[in-house]
Amino acid sequence: MKYPKEYLDEIKNRLKVSTVVSKTVSLKKRGKEFVGLSPFKNEKTPSFTVNDEKEFYHCFATSEHGNIFDFVIKTQNLKFGEAVKYLAQLAGMQPHMFSKQDEEREKKWNEYKSIFTHYVDFYHNELLKNEAHSIARDYLKNRSLGKDEVKKFKIGYIEKNPNFFKKLKEDYSEQTLAETGLFYLDEKKKIYVERFRGRLIFPINNISGQPIALGGRIIENLDYLAKYINSPETNFFKKGSNLYNLDLARKLSNKIDHIYLVEGYMDVVGLSKNGIDNAVANLGTSLTDKQILTLNQFFDDIIICFDGDESGYKAAVRAAENSIKELKPEKQISFLFLPDKEDPDSYVNKNGKANFVDFTKQSKLPIHQFIFSHYKKQTKNNPSSMAIFEKKLRGIANTIKDDFIKKYVLEYFLEKIAELTPHSNQNNNRFYSKKIKSLETTKKYFKESQSLSGVELKEFSILYLVINKLDLFQANIHLIENIKFFTEFNKKIFEMIIEKLKSGSQITIQDLNLDNQLAEKINKFAPIKHILKNQSHDDQKIIELLEDISRDLMNYDLEFRIQELESKFSVDMSESTFNELKELKKKQNLN
Repeated sequence: MKYPKEYLDEIKNRLKVSTVVSKTVSLKKRGKEFVGLSPFKNEKTPSFTVNDEKEFYHCFATSEHGNIFDFVIKTQNLKFGEAVKYLAQLAGMQPHMFSKQDEEREKKWNEYKSIFTHYVDFYHNELLKNEAHSIARDYLKNRSLGKDEVKKFKIGYIEKNPNFFKKLKEDYSEQTLAETGLFYLDEKKKIYVERFRGRLIFPINNISGQPIALGGRIIENLDYLAKYINSPETNFFKKGSNLYNLDLARKLSNKIDHIYLVEGYMDVVGLSKNGIDNAVANLGTSLTDKQILTLNQFFDDIIICFDGDESGYKAAVRAAENSIKELKPEKQISFLFLPDKEDPDSYVNKNGKANFVDFTKQSKLPIHQFIFSHYKKQTKNNPSSMAIFEKKLRGIANTIKDDFIKKYVLEYFLEKIAELTPHSNQNNNRFYSKKIKSLETTKKYFKESQSLSGVELKEFSILYLVINKLDLFQANIHLIENIKFFTEFNKKIFEMIIEKLKSGSQITIQDLNLDNQLAEKINKFAPIKHILKNQSHDDQKIIELLEDISRDLMNYDLEFRIQELESKFSVDMSESTFNELKELKKKQNLN
């Protein structure tokens, strides 16, 4: 049995060729294409290319060529149906079952699609050509939108007393027309009424570019009507699964790595008019997991830019809490807050593209920083309030699905809370009360140090464990003597501690002669201290914690060496470099 063309097209639209191929082949970006070693032949020089724009791969060594279905069939030795199921799952789509229900659904989908296409085309042409609709054209002109934008987004206008229902009824049943959501039954008059009458309409397309719903905006100031309305949900339209303009914006993902997520249709259209086409809008509902996952298929950086007013800010908070759970190591989610009373449309029209792009670079805020900042503003400086604050942040961090991101977001939250409560560390600092003359190198280090990297925090955690458990690690020196540090100053301190532990003499904290400033910094910033509080007497647990942190540091080393080799491979493309790179990636996966 044949799969419906629309089903196969949607799979192709949801998945880049490079996304599918990279599951099997190590690819490197080169211009508009990706290159790698052929999966069809053993070779030393890459002859295999992937072009996302043209949606194909090509192997110059074997002349193998095709799309994502061909690639999966040939590399995984699957039948076509098996390849479709595999790719549909990868694209986050439901499998097609070929049941009678599927056949009936396909028939209804074709009718639904046809009705929307006729509807959108008719009212789009009305706006462009019907002289009676000058009020709508004048409104668009006052919003700085012209014919180009109307055509690009296929904007239409529906008069106050339309009768297109009668025209459509010649080809479709009343029930089918009602199921589209374009019409509703007026119970008093017993007639079907057009839902978007008296409004500009913005077609909401699926990822393949077919209209499946509408957004409507009134053009007169009528307080008794909502400014914007959307199509109701239907069998073929779910608000939380779609985004306005995604069908056009996704085509830019081969050139641009970031996407603006805004609140309204006019924001998308206004940004596009000013040369910013990488923008989509959610559809009048809270941001959903599905929308974030869909954007992550195409873009690495989602910049959420809602209106600069109270409702826009509240929407941003909801969006942050909903979307942080989908954060991944290779993806970013940021927030951009415009000046008060501004929205993306008004701001870019006043200030232009260059200013908007510069404002983004200077002002966008990573999602975890925004969440911390928001709840910090609501917190008072008393134990009860701080406890509620910490509990809330821990709860948010625990919703994150990726374990690595969860770990570092939680560490960030706890470190920032520790900075707000410095007195809570006073008891721990009693171990470092001995006055030691600061080394000049230590002073210089602290003057220059404005922020701490993830590597430094890991090193601080190991130093914290060893300093607070000298007896344990002196008896088990083999556990720590081969740990590799990366920052020069921490490395020297660690080597000094190892040397003293190896002396065989019983060592105390005072014998280490640690600089006060350094001791305070380790005590303040070592993330492990929050975990160690309740486990300081469990030696086995402490050793497990040490092993976890050591493994993380080893992965930093592997990642650094992999980056070096990838840079080298992109230049020399030698087999020896590739094999070395492959071995390091195996080690990284094992860790």
